[in-house]
Amino acid sequence: MKRFFYSLIIVLILWWTYPLWEEPIREVLPVRLNNLIDSISEHTGELLEKNDYLKKLRGHLSSPELLAPHANDRSEQETDEKIELFAPKRQTFSIGNVELGDTYEEVAKIYGDPVRESMNEYGLAWFTYHENYQNFIMIAFDDEEIVRGLYTNQDLISSTLGIKLGDSKTTVNNILGEPEELIHYRQFIYQVDSDNEYDIYQIDGSYLTIFYDTQADDQVTAIQLIDQKLELTKEALYPAHNEALREGFEYQLFDLTNASRVKQGLPVLEWEEAVRKTARKHSTDMAENEFFNHTNLQNETFSDRLINDGIRFTVAGENLAYGQFSSIFAHQGLMNSPGHRENILYNDFTKLGIGVDFNESNQPFYTEKFYAD
Repeated sequence: MKRFFYSLIIVLILWWTYPLWEEPIREVLPVRLNNLIDSISEHTGELLEKNDYLKKLRGHLSSPELLAPHANDRSEQETDEKIELFAPKRQTFSIGNVELGDTYEEVAKIYGDPVRESMNEYGLAWFTYHENYQNFIMIAFDDEEIVRGLYTNQDLISSTLGIKLGDSKTTVNNILGEPEELIHYRQFIYQVDSDNEYDIYQIDGSYLTIFYDTQADDQVTAIQLIDQKLELTKEALYPAHNEALREGFEYQLFDLTNASRVKQGLPVLEWEEAVRKTARKHSTDMAENEFFNHTNLQNETFSDRLINDGIRFTVAGENLAYGQFSSIFAHQGLMNSPGHRENILYNDFTKLGIGVDFNESNQPFYTEKFYAD
């Protein structure tokens, strides 16, 4: 019985990997053996389709854990799986069943290892978790591996007040009241000027930022939770920049863009290192020469700059942002601008390079370059 089972496993593996070895082996086999292969493939396929147990076994053998070379190469069925959300245990809001104050170990039990770690404006790292940008969540841990920051722009919001993704700004304001107008830091006061794109509330010892989609009837499109003590450690509105923060903003904006595309049923964009260099040069140019425009001081357009750097493309687009505290705020602002939103959600783009730089006041300049070759 064991010998039969092992033989069956071998047959299943050979049949399931058939597309990989069919053409190479046919080139060296005589016609009779090629006909035999066709016959075996046909009858094996019929057997599998008629037997529910064998179909399940085939699915197990072809699962991503056994065959995929990368953790993110998940099947469409797997990545579309929705996380079951539970009510927060200690606080008013949780994201993906994670709350401020949870531990790294508790998060790992839910999500495993992060896909990316990148520096944020608080001097901590955003740990990014997702499955090919489905169930996208960003989590910041302090030095003691305690959750101090949370963000998502997908349907992972749970609240004891019933607030959820897609609710209107009016609903949020009716439940939470008037948002904050001033935030008092140690050395300065920040006046919130969101242009109705987001509201900030103090709740459960944290700052809750609720972002709205102004292009979709001011619906809740994302939320961020930052521990109040962490927020108030800022000594300036814009922290001193360094290379780690620069790279962090670039990768975060890339991930946020893909998370928004997947949310709309669009394919994921590939990171393009060569185009990051082109984008960085434009951000540096704007920061150093104090201008903000798609056309630089040499009258070169965004497409001119791609061509000058030897980037071949059939279609391209560029998004610019300036002065936002982080890539999260920059991305939400771009999504609320019709032209920039169109680039982010354009189906025919396949690649993206992002470059960030800072002026003397530590204000970031963001350049996104989309294209297809």
